[in-house]
Amino acid sequence: MKSPKVWSQQAPQGQDCDASLVNELVAQAFRAADYQGRRVLVIVPDGTRSGPIDRVFKALHQAIGDVTSAFDVLVALGTHQPMSEAAICTLLGLSAEDRASKFASVKLLNHEWDNPQALVQVGVLQADEVHAFSGGLFAMDVPVQVNRHIFSYDETVIVGPVFPHEVVGFSGGNKYLFPGVSGAQILNFFHWLGAVVTSPKTIGVANTPVRQVVDRAAAMVKTNKRCLALVVEGPRLAGLFIGPPEQAWQQASQLSERLHITYKEKPFHKILSCVPAMYDDLWTGGKGMYKLEPVLADGGELIIYGPHIHEVSATHNETMLAVGYHCRDYFLKQWDRFQHLPWGVLAHATHVRGGGTFEDGVERCRVKVTLATSIPPDVCARINMGYLDPATVQTQDFAGREEQGVLLVPTAGEILFRLKPSLP
Repeated sequence: MKSPKVWSQQAPQGQDCDASLVNELVAQAFRAADYQGRRVLVIVPDGTRSGPIDRVFKALHQAIGDVTSAFDVLVALGTHQPMSEAAICTLLGLSAEDRASKFASVKLLNHEWDNPQALVQVGVLQADEVHAFSGGLFAMDVPVQVNRHIFSYDETVIVGPVFPHEVVGFSGGNKYLFPGVSGAQILNFFHWLGAVVTSPKTIGVANTPVRQVVDRAAAMVKTNKRCLALVVEGPRLAGLFIGPPEQAWQQASQLSERLHITYKEKPFHKILSCVPAMYDDLWTGGKGMYKLEPVLADGGELIIYGPHIHEVSATHNETMLAVGYHCRDYFLKQWDRFQHLPWGVLAHATHVRGGGTFEDGVERCRVKVTLATSIPPDVCARINMGYLDPATVQTQDFAGREEQGVLLVPTAGEILFRLKPSLP
């Protein structure tokens, strides 16, 4: 069988796929004549994902926006907080003048993961499938729900970046459907599956059990789907891949693997992980831990530095305050105590706390995680995290000390750090 076509453009090393290149590639993949009178829903990430979403979105609108009968946007929030219209416009690069004129008819929608009326069930992952996908770890039926807006359109177009990811291996592709615009049951299931497998065995790996679950769930969404998968380096667009979600994501993940993984010779006993402002709570800022956990030595300390972070989770704050951050086995060996809680919350707790053991009622975590944020010291203690006054942190004190086992990461959260493989 002939492989589905993927349109692609990669910039030379250190260069950018500028607007003209993007416009040309998108126009080749999306012919205006094919979209006359059609209804198109564009799914985009929220503000916790970086990349020139505006550049690609505008190129897509330029190619087909004037001939479609509807050209609307749905933000793939997962369980994140809804975005204001102003914030969505900023994400899409729309000025007030743009919004009032050329883009006036574009509806801007937020996903509502916790609103049953906003969801529709498209199938069930059967227990035998789940058993096979999870390598025997689970055997249960999992209902698959997705945002019902999708079925009001002729085609769904996914626009979003691809990075190493702690739950699914690499983000992007069908992940913008599940969990991006999905219901809570499948979201919670596969997040916990990823946690049980563990983040270090998942992150930066293309073919993972969770990716198989995500693609299987997406196959139940019987609509036309296309994907524009972005690979970015800071502000630059290093590559753009357009095609069916599975194939576009596959090619993008190969480029991401080359660009988004930094290898180190040896582990570090102290890491200062500076998380940017786009991560506005610990729920999202926790990426500053699990992208660096593979190079943190046993018994070492990772400091999440983000004075702008004031709360644990904008969405799940009460549950996180009650549960705290613990290693995987803390939950698994007390499953009767925790299984009624959202599994996605438990997964997050393990990802940010890292590895460890739980024997004879005693938890021993592999590393220390310290918060240099605006979360107060009593709350840090309550959630099983260390506290450091962010006002005392001088980032320059951590610079240039890698030979001493100290690592400074000025902008953490997207680049994965790994140890160089040992020679045989």
